[in-house]
Amino acid sequence: MGTMMKGEKDILTLQIKAGGPLEGITVTADSKGRVKGYVGNPNVCIPANSKGKLDVAGAVGIGFMNVIKDMGLKEPYVGQVALQTSEIAEDLTYYFATSEQVPSAVGLGVLMNKDNTVRQAGGFIVQLMPFAEESTIAKLEENVQKITSVTNLLEEGHTPESLLDKVLEGFDVEINEKIPTKFYCNCSRERVEKA
Repeated sequence: MGTMMKGEKDILTLQIKAGGPLEGITVTADSKGRVKGYVGNPNVCIPANSKGKLDVAGAVGIGFMNVIKDMGLKEPYVGQVALQTSEIAEDLTYYFATSEQVPSAVGLGVLMNKDNTVRQAGGFIVQLMPFAEESTIAKLEENVQKITSVTNLLEEGHTPESLLDKVLEGFDVEINEKIPTKFYCNCSRERVEKA
């Protein structure tokens, strides 16, 4: 979402304020793919859900998602939605549809090791262009419904490009740009003093 911002200095902040044991999530990202974030309680360890997967909804709990876009204007744009499922991908899909009025599909996956470290993580965001034809929408919906687990695809060795090929199967795909995503912290003593 950060790389979807246009300006060099634009910052996107995603805040999830909810009552689960994670005690909220805050992530910031910029248009260069630099990301940092934290959870209120990093020591949460809960059992897998009924499907044997990481219980994100149980960790997050019931609450709200704020999307704050600071584009260097007087005031940042703030969109807020109530969490629908507390599964981040589903709630982002809901956010795009209701707050930005952009039909979207979001898929995310995180696979954890037994020692509670991340083994695989990735995902996709696909958004419709205005005036998309019904046949295009139907094909895209069909493709997205076939993807039952982003986590499994990552574990099978899929790259961002091959994941994109799955989501856009049957379409002519041309990759115009690749932006590497990385953890980046711009914190400094001066920044903290200013805050």
